[in-house]
Amino acid sequence: MSASVPIVVPASVPAPGSSPIRYPAPLSTYRFQLTPDFGFDRVAELAPYLRELGVSHVYLSPILQAVPESRHGYDVTDHSRVRAEFGGIEGLRALAATLAEHGIGIVVDIVPNHMTIPVPESGNAQLWSVLRDGPASPYASWFDIDWAAAGGKVNMPVLGDGEPVRDGDVLRYYDHEFPLPDTHYRLVDWRRGPGYRRFFDVSSLIGLRVEDPEVFDATHAVILSLVEEGIIHGLRVDHPDGLADPRGYLARLRAASGVWTVAEKILVGAERLPADWPCEGTTGYDALNRITGLFVDPAGERPLVELFTAHTGGPADYATVVRESKAEVLDLFFGSEIDRLHASVGSDRRTLVELLAAMPVYRAYAVPGEPVPEESVRIVEEAGRIAAERLPEDAPVAEVVRRVLAGPPDAVVRFQQTCGPVMAKGVEDTALYRWYPLSCLNEVGGEPDRFGVPVAEFHAFCAEMAPGTMTTLSTHDTKRSEDVRARLAVLSELPEEWAAAVGEWSSKVSFDPALDYLAWQNLMASWPISQDRFFDYLFKAAREAKTSISWATPDPAYERGIRDFVSRAVEECGSSIAEFAARIEPYARSNSLSQKLVQLMMPGVPDVYWGNEITDFSLVDPDNRRPVDFPLRRRMLTGAGAGAGAGAGAEVGAGTGVEGMTEAGAGDGTGNAPGAPAGGGLSWDAAKLLVTTRALNLRRRLDPAAAYLPLEADEHAVAFARGDRAVAVATRLPVGLERRGGWGSRTLTLPHGRWRDLLSGAEHTGRVPLAHLLAVHPVALLERD
Repeated sequence: MSASVPIVVPASVPAPGSSPIRYPAPLSTYRFQLTPDFGFDRVAELAPYLRELGVSHVYLSPILQAVPESRHGYDVTDHSRVRAEFGGIEGLRALAATLAEHGIGIVVDIVPNHMTIPVPESGNAQLWSVLRDGPASPYASWFDIDWAAAGGKVNMPVLGDGEPVRDGDVLRYYDHEFPLPDTHYRLVDWRRGPGYRRFFDVSSLIGLRVEDPEVFDATHAVILSLVEEGIIHGLRVDHPDGLADPRGYLARLRAASGVWTVAEKILVGAERLPADWPCEGTTGYDALNRITGLFVDPAGERPLVELFTAHTGGPADYATVVRESKAEVLDLFFGSEIDRLHASVGSDRRTLVELLAAMPVYRAYAVPGEPVPEESVRIVEEAGRIAAERLPEDAPVAEVVRRVLAGPPDAVVRFQQTCGPVMAKGVEDTALYRWYPLSCLNEVGGEPDRFGVPVAEFHAFCAEMAPGTMTTLSTHDTKRSEDVRARLAVLSELPEEWAAAVGEWSSKVSFDPALDYLAWQNLMASWPISQDRFFDYLFKAAREAKTSISWATPDPAYERGIRDFVSRAVEECGSSIAEFAARIEPYARSNSLSQKLVQLMMPGVPDVYWGNEITDFSLVDPDNRRPVDFPLRRRMLTGAGAGAGAGAGAEVGAGTGVEGMTEAGAGDGTGNAPGAPAGGGLSWDAAKLLVTTRALNLRRRLDPAAAYLPLEADEHAVAFARGDRAVAVATRLPVGLERRGGWGSRTLTLPHGRWRDLLSGAEHTGRVPLAHLLAVHPVALLERD
């Protein structure tokens, strides 16, 4: 971009200062999904509720101008404006002022990797300039366009049936619009790859060259000015793996902003965030998957895998499905990316494809001109070894590995930028919909073939965590909400009962073996759910699996079959499904409350996804972005009444009566830890709200860097202290606990001092029988007097 034609920043937004302002890191965050009908004013109305809940910062989905009707905001069209549909800059300032009155800060989600190509395309002024003027445009450096490959014209994949029509100085194709003359672009079939780097396989999202300092400055001017003004106090960076140099980007962002920053980095297995990234940590999928694993019984693996293969005819080996899925998406979606990468690497194309398919992680980090990290070398060389098994003996595997790690700079960068999309489409959006013996394990960054996380391993993970990293249980991108996963985890302890139930339902209603078993898991775990909601989920699942239909290959007859299956499943099996869900509710409730307490009290900055302070049984987006019933939640938090534990934690809204609330919400129930009485008569919703409120408010009093100290406990418990101030105890594998006969004489030795349970009001000291400690709730949250 020419310095003489800068992006225009509104006069009402001050330019960034030379010295970044630093703010304290959040103690906790509460994620809001802003929409045209839920903007800044709606968040401001909730400030008193959020303060009482114990939240230190709200965490907003992207706030810059996006497609006007966008429900998510990742389709940015204009970096120079705060989104008008939310209330614009003045609405944001008003929100910040209201939140500040309640001691609450703001964290914002930013999207540095891409912009949208809107319809009509004139809605993106920078892109329009590039399509009109080509390399001569002052914005030519903004977008990652392969001008050479298309003879100086960038391929724009929009064409289907019909022909474009000239209309004055524009070219129209249905609702699409392009500048004339068409000397710098070429309209091609919508199924073809574009002439630019995109987000995954989404051709309507064009990659930004944020590594260019001028592009960085222009696209971050408003965000940084809001940091300088004191409105924004923290940042969440979307999809850093798409960037040419994630570390370099984060370093520049840190220097310019000086605020707490987390990156949406997906870590797989034992992978860790690169130590040289200048940010506080990840957005929490690594923590999420380990927490889920705590509540999965490894003994359920064999029977559930056998049940899966029996119902689907699929393989017992997940790795086979991953390999096949990645190979398939490489062939279907990434031809243009492979062509561009092949041109940079300058070696055998098939070897390159097999190497991409064999990569086990989203990216192996190498910076051109720097020594390649040992771990990156190990990862890519191992992928090369796997690729070699599928290639001719004379395939140049070693040469391709060398060139993508330390060859031409463009080859090194493009290989890394291609790995992430292949992993995302091949694993997240294909394999996870094809291999699902226990679908609570099928999460972003998860390992569906790994049943259970030992308590000792979880403790070791927590001991290594950075205090500023984010933790979460549900996000706008999770495949299932935390309470859906809590129900599904119970199946690992009840495989025989589950097999019998599925057998009964399948004998009455069946459709597609590749889909039915996934349907039964998620129908039960999200129950009660409307037919329309469940059809939308299953239709998306079928398209993602790509075994019968896909986004690119619709089949109206198959779609009608899905709708008929959903209708019959609900009508003919609904009462039996409801009975099964009710039967496992005590165990699911135990899992739900336990995972919530663990997440809120472990190291890191805990995030609560909007609405999940009580039960939420949502499925994959857009289901998990539905409006939240905040009036219900406010009534529950402020309603009158007294119940079990009244007076506990009086500093948390004394007299609010949370403890006594039994108002039914999405998941009303009275289940509790096996063998224990119902928790003061609380509904599942009220109990979860109690745990959330008490834990978040305790975090306000707790040093974020307080040491994580594992406490020796029974195999059915996970317990730890945070410094000398707090202790969390949670029940795990509750079915097995019940079968054993309960806690019996098992005890937990508390650290020195007198401790008060903020959930029940009981006081404890020294060695405490677990049956006494967990008599009211399946969890205990202790604060030292």
